[in-house]
Amino acid sequence: MKHKIRKEIKRKFKAYSTLEKTRKSAIIRDKLFNEEEFKKAKVVMFYVSLKDEVDTYHMIDEALKAGKRVCVPVILKEEKRLIAGEIHNRFEDLESQHFGIYQPRQDRAKEVPLDDIDLVVVPGVAFDKKNIRLGRGHGYYDRFLSGLPRATKAFGLAFDFQIVEDLPQDPHDIPVWKIVSG
Repeated sequence: MKHKIRKEIKRKFKAYSTLEKTRKSAIIRDKLFNEEEFKKAKVVMFYVSLKDEVDTYHMIDEALKAGKRVCVPVILKEEKRLIAGEIHNRFEDLESQHFGIYQPRQDRAKEVPLDDIDLVVVPGVAFDKKNIRLGRGHGYYDRFLSGLPRATKAFGLAFDFQIVEDLPQDPHDIPVWKIVSG
């Protein structure tokens, strides 16, 4: 079932123009930045977007300019887990690594303790009305989210077509606190 949903969402992404993706990503950015939890957050963890995700590049830049501490996922492939790595400048601190995902360069990756993170911005292939998230199937985010303190909020970013009525849920699937869509 999950495979079928991933395939359908991927098909919809292919029909989505770059212009529409850029326009909708800006709408989602504005909504996120107006959320009270985001405004209050001192440390925000963003995912570094791939071409088939809501664009977070401008969000990262704007959050840094606003004086927030920003961290992004660092994939520890051998351990099959994520840690949060702080960045200060997207252009200087990031490089393409595992799965073609941009991560902090080895010499710049400073791990941020989970207790320091106020808000985590999470990608997803799809989300449902109960805030269940369907990822890419590797489990990295579910393992990461399960270790966060209760007070840390996780927001999923999604284009409207990524929100479905109901997703199958496994015991290890961690829902997000809120979905910001456009």
